[in-house]
Amino acid sequence: MVDRIGSEANAKRISAIDQCFGNTKQPLNIPNRVLVGEGILTKICRKKPKSRQFFLFSDILVYANIIIARKKYNKQHIIPLENVRLQHAANDGELRNGWQIISPMKSFTVYAATPMEKNDWMSHIAKCIRDLLAKKGLPCTEIDASPIWVPDQEAPICMHCKKTEFTVINRRHHCRKCGMVCCGSCTDKRFLLPNQSSKPLRVCHTCYNDLIIQSLIKSPAAGRNNSDSSNDDEEDSDFDDSSSGDQQQQKTTFYGEHI
Repeated sequence: MVDRIGSEANAKRISAIDQCFGNTKQPLNIPNRVLVGEGILTKICRKKPKSRQFFLFSDILVYANIIIARKKYNKQHIIPLENVRLQHAANDGELRNGWQIISPMKSFTVYAATPMEKNDWMSHIAKCIRDLLAKKGLPCTEIDASPIWVPDQEAPICMHCKKTEFTVINRRHHCRKCGMVCCGSCTDKRFLLPNQSSKPLRVCHTCYNDLIIQSLIKSPAAGRNNSDSSNDDEEDSDFDDSSSGDQQQQKTTFYGEHI
């Protein structure tokens, strides 16, 4: 009886989250998926730290922009937990209680409101990862992690050529391989990074040369699948445009052991 009631409560919670995203995003309520916890964390974005809603499930981590707290979210990001690794982050001014979420798809730093909240998030995520790997019979192995982007404000000039100053005209761009902030001329190459996108992504010249050499060692034909062209529609952003509505910090909620 307890399991049935718990399962029904879990399904109801996930259905409510799906409704907050509307019909345009990937449904989250699938069989055997458990909502472990949810709350607001401060995510380090390319321009400035911003509040994001996070949902921890038994197999995925989801975060999104807050339009109206607990009522409407957009820009849904889903990260499979089996490839996630965690690492403590140093305090940064007023930002404390942080850790890095590292994965092949995307890596970034988040901060909690209190040390206890940080510990709860990290311990629950770590447990979900262990349980998921054990369930699938997978070992805990090294991953080809995506980089954590250097925030824009930390780079007044191009970190590659060390010459170009950034202005309204000379925009900042991030290398998708190393995460450095570079000018357009130093990131006019593209390379296919399958863990991050199905299309070739912007990379700096140093990373491009390294990737070409690595691909040629693996397969002489592999380097032909990557493009030098900068004429694509790539969105050079972290999907972190400002959200409107109520973003008041709310206490994180965890729902106990997995059902």
